[in-house]
Formats: sequence, C-alpha cells, structure tokens
Amino acid sequence: MAKATQRPLVEILYFDGCPNHEAARQMVERVSRELELDPELHLVNVPDGETAQQLRFLGSPTIRIEGRDIDPNVSEREEYALSCRVYRTEAGFSSQPDERWLRDALQRESGGVDAD
Repeated sequence: MAKATQRPLVEILYFDGCPNHEAARQMVERVSRELELDPELHLVNVPDGETAQQLRFLGSPTIRIEGRDIDPNVSEREEYALSCRVYRTEAGFSSQPDERWLRDALQRESGGVDAD
C-alpha cells in the first residue's frame, strides 16, 4: 500500500551575504513538526550572479517545495540576483515568507495529512 504522506523536497536557497536563511530553516523545521512531516530539507548556497540566474534565485531566503516557490506572488518577479529577499505579506513587508504559504505548500506537496 502507498503511504498516506510522502517526504516533500524542501529547498532553502540563500547566499552567504544574507543571514535570513537561518530563520527560514527554523520555520520550516517547526512547521514540519507541527504538521508531523519529515521533509527532505536541502540548503542551497547560491555563490554568484551566474548561479542566481541559472537557479532563478529571487533572493535569500527562497523556499521551494518540490521545485515550486511558496510565495503565491512569485510569477510577478524576474529579478535574479544575490540579494536579501523581501516578501510582501498580509502583515506588510518581511524578510521571511508568510508561514501560511509554507504550511499550505507542505500540506499540498506531502499528499495530505491525516486529521486523526
């Protein structure tokens, strides 16, 4: 039988000049525990502008689950560079994505979580 859930691939893209990825990692780990998920977590260091272009890196931190950015407004952006990322959330501008985006993406990509 297939498992009710699968381990989603979570990537946190960052560059060394911006410290915000550590808080993003902590948020991913905390929300994953709350959802009783064990994602495959990869930290991806983006070393230079060329790599930023290749990876379509929108700034640090960028959180992708199964290759999809968790920011629902990401399609509006195409500036790929080594920079600290600013998210436009309901609460205003933030150096971290909205936790609800992360929670929704984890649930969607894990195949659902049993309510029991």
